[in-house]
Amino acid sequence: MRICILDGNKLTNRELLHNTLAESLSFPNWYGRNLDALYDCLTDFHEEAEIRILHEASLKENLGNYALLLLKVLQEAARANPLIRLTAE
Repeated sequence: MRICILDGNKLTNRELLHNTLAESLSFPNWYGRNLDALYDCLTDFHEEAEIRILHEASLKENLGNYALLLLKVLQEAARANPLIRLTAE
């Protein structure tokens, strides 16, 4: 199982966010580093993965409205793909 930790204390911009996702989930080179591409990659993911959200308030503070959109995309992708598990601590 792949594990991706999204720590709101460390993710201070979109580039860091998408780099963390791409590296920890081994996304393909074509990953566009945007929310549409994230949804596409997650719904097409063929192995178990857990995405852990840490310090959600900091994530929202650092990324603003983008964090809310990100969480929505993650939730929708987890509903669409039973191999994706989303947790928050």
